[in-house]
Amino acid sequence: MKNTLSDLNNHLFEQLERLNDEELTEEELDRELRRSEGMTKVAEQIIRNGELAYKTMVHMAEYGYANEHGSVPEMLEVKG
Repeated sequence: MKNTLSDLNNHLFEQLERLNDEELTEEELDRELRRSEGMTKVAEQIIRNGELAYKTMVHMAEYGYANEHGSVPEMLEVKG
């Protein structure tokens, strides 16, 4: 499974839309709130992981490591 930070952003906005559904029953809203809490915890970890990888690349570039070895973590590769 290949997901991106853009996918994460889309999932979070989709969850926000579900929470904003005024036709939800109280039970359905409770279920969506629990789902949101779980998604938020996972999203925070994904973002922290991305921040760490980015800081690593900045550090590597600062000290010339990236130029010598020419590799970056897969999660930071630009696809397209």
